[in-house]
Amino acid sequence: MTESAETPDGREPRRRMNYGEGREALLNAAVRVVAQGGLRKLTYRAVAQEAGTTHGLVVHHFGSRDALIEEALAHAIRTSLNTSALEPGTGKVADFSVGVSDMVTADPDIQAFQYELLLESRRRPELLPHLRALYDEYFDASGRELARMLPDGAGRPLTRLVFAALDGLVLHQLVFGEPETTDAAIEELRTLLRLLVAAGHGTPGDDV
Repeated sequence: MTESAETPDGREPRRRMNYGEGREALLNAAVRVVAQGGLRKLTYRAVAQEAGTTHGLVVHHFGSRDALIEEALAHAIRTSLNTSALEPGTGKVADFSVGVSDMVTADPDIQAFQYELLLESRRRPELLPHLRALYDEYFDASGRELARMLPDGAGRPLTRLVFAALDGLVLHQLVFGEPETTDAAIEELRTLLRLLVAAGHGTPGDDV
């Protein structure tokens, strides 16, 4: 397919998606639709328009609206995990959650999408099992990295506390902006983690 014609309001036209680009482009389009209009705006037609493709192609790839929601949520969480340094794998406190503010700045829609679904699950309980299972990926990644950092490991309450702090900071930046506040708060969180390392008789150095 070729570039679409210029829009009446003079905005840069959205590039039309080729058939072979497939699922990821459609998932990104679904994320943007929900982030901008809420779950009630998520239809095959809205996703097709956002992606610059046909209604039939969305149906072909997903088959049902529920499948589209579930796969878009999984895609959003995978993307966030890959860009947030939640689990750098080094066991160094200094590396934990580096770049969170940049992640929010670069792609706010993918964060907004997740919060939209969390709120929607209060009205639609059938979403909750999918959200719980997929958010467990966040909790597990946080727990594994905390276990690498802390001599005595990290239990479920500490893991939830640390992740909740990060999740709240992402939400606040999404609403209020101020990425520098996010960075400063995460550095304070790292300071607290260093104290836990020291209390566990670790040997934190300059690279901890």
